[in-house]
Amino acid sequence: MKILHTADWHVGKVLKGRSRLDEHRAVLRELVGVARREDVDAVIVAGDLFDTSAPTPDAQGLVLPALMALREGGRDVVVLAGNHDNPQLFEVYRPVLGALGIHVVGGFRRPDNGGTLSFTARTGEPVRLAVLPFLSHRYVIRAAEVLAGTAADHNRDYAGRIGELIGALTASFAGDTVNLVTTHGTLPGGKFGGGEREAQSIFSYYFESAAFPPTTQYAALGHLHRRQQLPGPCPIWYSGSPLAVDFGEEGNTPGALLVNVEPGRPAVVREVTFDAPRTLATVRGTLERLEEVAAGLVDTETWLRVIVEERPRPGLADTVREILPGAVDVTLDERFRPTTTARRADPDAPARSPRELFRDYLTTSGRHDDDVAALFDRLYDEVTS
Repeated sequence: MKILHTADWHVGKVLKGRSRLDEHRAVLRELVGVARREDVDAVIVAGDLFDTSAPTPDAQGLVLPALMALREGGRDVVVLAGNHDNPQLFEVYRPVLGALGIHVVGGFRRPDNGGTLSFTARTGEPVRLAVLPFLSHRYVIRAAEVLAGTAADHNRDYAGRIGELIGALTASFAGDTVNLVTTHGTLPGGKFGGGEREAQSIFSYYFESAAFPPTTQYAALGHLHRRQQLPGPCPIWYSGSPLAVDFGEEGNTPGALLVNVEPGRPAVVREVTFDAPRTLATVRGTLERLEEVAAGLVDTETWLRVIVEERPRPGLADTVREILPGAVDVTLDERFRPTTTARRADPDAPARSPRELFRDYLTTSGRHDDDVAALFDRLYDEVTS
């Protein structure tokens, strides 16, 4: 059978105030196109369909039709909640999408209650698919145990409990079935893409690849945004995100994974890259240098992070955006950022007027500008008159 493995859509993501719904619409259209062109038998979406736990109607209006389009032709579609998703919302979706043949798992379920899916692929192979959504630390480690142990104990307990849950979900794996696991979490050694939520990617949320039994023929993971394979007792892959979520992911190649698998054999994996997403890039330099760079970006659709190597002054960011219309994040190079030095007040020094204090602030912070000072004078006169 052939599987399309995807994850970390993060629909609803806003980049420095810019909506990315059009980008997500294009990339999900491309994903559905891959499913149709490759005639896949199943689709696994390994968490983080949305960027927030309270997705907007527009975000839901993209995700739900995409899932239904992936279901076309009788494909089995399996969706689980990631750490950005709302598991309760997924449980609301569950009966409705379930009636359409889309398997949705928001929270942990026992193997006999939706935690282990059993179905026959369109190609005829019997399938066992263990589904483990993202589980928070407090869910896995009970409050009483947290009070009794150390942080290191809790880390080991989390990894151990995740291993126990996967063990229970995979107990029905057999030699004549296609045995699959999908989950959303962090394995040691995985390379981060840049946009993962830090608090849920630290050591206390790790679990070991040994949690997957050798009878597993493919483990479909979500959470790390860089597409990659990790060592273990079976083929273990993160599909990565279908678009770069933020500027920490400039080096990622958006895409998904195509997986061919049959009973008794390890899966064969092929990477698929996408063309639809806008690229993200960082450029730096003086205004003169940025004007030179702009010539090569005239016909490209690239979101830019611009690091300006000049002293701060009013209107600098606007000037940069005139030169580079794709600039969504304009910051100063750290060498030119104003520094604030604390000064001890001299009780014997004469009192200084607000005008003098403001001019002193402009000077010490590297922002001195006569026009700004004059505007302050006008504002001060209006307030105090």
